[in-house]
Amino acid sequence: MLEFKQNIRGNVALGINPVGLKQEVQNQINYVKNKGSFEGPKKVLIIGASSSYGLATRISLAFGTGADTIGVSFEKGPKSARSLGTAGWYNNIAFKEAAEKEGLVAKNFVQDAFSHESKQEVIDYIKNEFGGKVDLVVYSLASGRRNDPDTGETYMSSIKALGEPVVGPNINMQEQTFYTETLDPATDQEIADTVKVMGGEDWELWMKALKEAGVLSDGVLTANYSYLGTELNHPYYGGGTLGRAKADCDEKAENINELLTDINGKALIVVATAVTTKASSVIPFFPVYCIGLYKIMEEKGTHETPIMHQDRIYREMIYGNKPEYDEVGRLRPDSWELDSDTQAKTKELILELNEDNFNSDKTAYDLFYKEFSNLSGFMVDNYTEQDVTLEELKALEY
Repeated sequence: MLEFKQNIRGNVALGINPVGLKQEVQNQINYVKNKGSFEGPKKVLIIGASSSYGLATRISLAFGTGADTIGVSFEKGPKSARSLGTAGWYNNIAFKEAAEKEGLVAKNFVQDAFSHESKQEVIDYIKNEFGGKVDLVVYSLASGRRNDPDTGETYMSSIKALGEPVVGPNINMQEQTFYTETLDPATDQEIADTVKVMGGEDWELWMKALKEAGVLSDGVLTANYSYLGTELNHPYYGGGTLGRAKADCDEKAENINELLTDINGKALIVVATAVTTKASSVIPFFPVYCIGLYKIMEEKGTHETPIMHQDRIYREMIYGNKPEYDEVGRLRPDSWELDSDTQAKTKELILELNEDNFNSDKTAYDLFYKEFSNLSGFMVDNYTEQDVTLEELKALEY
């Protein structure tokens, strides 16, 4: 029998628990079901569907609106007892099993979403086996590298500052330490490469391919998740390479809106709130912001996990009657995070943190660590240990 151990290097999770991941998916499904059903899309394509926001979106729409879904993601399955694959691999399988029990279509494409071949395979599936059209396309792809589908060139993203170095506090969850980190400024090439990977180019390519193939319904909506943050994290996020990539998504949204005009479609930038993801855990300084922010928002009753946030976005805002848009038309469910009192108290708390109190009751460190662990199937609520063999895991089908 396999023994699942949590293994963290820095703020990167290496170990996974497939049994815990299945339970975590079920916990998210239960959250949505307990909220009840709502009117929404019925045929959904999610690019980047295997974890965090993408997975939460898929769960919310499948179990909240009864949507059939297609998920595209790049994940790896088990090879040995020491190489069990990625968390997203098991998330895809757990979601598919649960959705199909409800009579829903849940198709997983586990491959490179950046390639032309993947786009064509998805299009063929929509045409031949998915009813011919989709009414919602969600782009939630998070990757550190991208192969250009035309040139084959590989681009790598960089999380760096612009202009001047940024110095600030960070935490190391492996070592349980609080330390000062310096974030170097990016070169022009690193900025360009980050935009190439994390900007809106591939989103636009997907929408062009789907439109040309005639598989978008009249009135189709496409959403792309962004994050703008606040003055507390602007130097390394909105004011860094990540911010340049997000700005590119804004520009591409305008292009997509023009593309969809004749079918009454719309491209929507959704500015999401700060949540615990594998990506947010390794962004310099961001974990310190989170353990301060979460403490304040938890006290106010406004803290959200990805499933809570995404369900609110679709249930109450996009397909509900409580949308909040900014002056350029972006949806702003991050308003709870940006609340002036919340930000003021978060800033005050962060300034008081040091190596002696960062992981105390003063902060939400324990909450952040638990949510981080949940991403790999550990510290999961309602978890029951099970004996599982490698052969059983290899037999699972995505």
